[in-house]
Amino acid sequence: MATLLIAIIYAAFIGLGLPDSLFGASWPSIYTEFHLPISLGGLVTSICCSATLVSSLLSSRLIKLLGTNKLTACCTLLTALALFGYSLSGNIVCILILAVPLGLGAGSIDTALNNYVALHYSASQMSFLHCFYGVGVTISPFVLTLVFRNGMSWRTGYRIMALVQFLLAAVLFATLPVWKKVHGEKMAEEEDFETLSLKKAASIKGVKVMWMLFICSCTIEVSVGNWSSTYLVEHKGLSNELAAASVTFYFLGMTAGRFFSGILAKKLHSWQIVKIGLILLGAALVLLFVSPNNKVTIAALMLIGLGNGPMFPNFNYLTPENFGEKRSPAIIGTQMAVSSFAILTGPVICGLIGQWLGMRSFPFYLVAFYILMLVVFGRGTRIWKMPGLFRSSRKHEERDL
Repeated sequence: MATLLIAIIYAAFIGLGLPDSLFGASWPSIYTEFHLPISLGGLVTSICCSATLVSSLLSSRLIKLLGTNKLTACCTLLTALALFGYSLSGNIVCILILAVPLGLGAGSIDTALNNYVALHYSASQMSFLHCFYGVGVTISPFVLTLVFRNGMSWRTGYRIMALVQFLLAAVLFATLPVWKKVHGEKMAEEEDFETLSLKKAASIKGVKVMWMLFICSCTIEVSVGNWSSTYLVEHKGLSNELAAASVTFYFLGMTAGRFFSGILAKKLHSWQIVKIGLILLGAALVLLFVSPNNKVTIAALMLIGLGNGPMFPNFNYLTPENFGEKRSPAIIGTQMAVSSFAILTGPVICGLIGQWLGMRSFPFYLVAFYILMLVVFGRGTRIWKMPGLFRSSRKHEERDL
């Protein structure tokens, strides 16, 4: 039964990833059909991210009201309806409106499942959870490619993904009792979770440190995903096709980083994995600066993904340990909110700087956030007793199956 539950949670996180890459892959077809400017896609993404930010802040209250199991099922159904609505949209106004429920559903699922796994499972399971998100964001463009090859429109791709989400929602509703059978008493304890205002959360020692770590890591992650292809074309002289293919290595590195984090978590504390990630990320950025050829540059991008990939799941896993289980959902909600803020603003600022100074500024932008992350991490070492790099000074509590 416990194995069934973690499989359900992993499946839900695959579903969380499906819409995130679907819009970007389908946008060229959408703006062509509706005769829209290319830049309007940024507005759709901004609305979706803003809705995610809002729902992340409200998630602790919703978890307390519905429980993680019901909230995940309801929000998966909400995202399915939004995706199906996209496929029926006759103009951009409909898509802009539907971006709101899509973002609201995603924010609640993300917060609820991150909190649940942080409380009930091991650091390994948390890292593997985010690997399955990587599976989700990989599936959508692949399915859309098959749709296009068979002469069908982007609407068909959205309907397929909506169907997958509807099926997933049906499974989640059908298996609601499984959650209580596996974690019955702890499911009941969700009613005792604290709900904190943003101001109250910010007053807790260490919360702002974690916010900044999330902002730095997410800004690096999304900026590389959004702008590395342009950097390779504009500054390194690669063709559009080769540059786009090269970015795949970055995402592979990120997925691999989370996979290896799951393996290392069986032996190392989450803070130790974060330290290893910071070392790899620093080495990757140095390599990006000094790369003598394009192959080394692509390797540097992959190494950035490998080093930065484990940050997000491990930061989330540390929340109950850092701030207590009762406060965990509220604080994870704020962490998801600041992550959405970084995802919303980081790539935009990177693009503006690139337009002003040229794409040669891209590595400098990444290094600025890396240095900030190191400074903030140094502050964290004074708040929490972080173990050494390979030998832990204290036992890392494992919440496993």
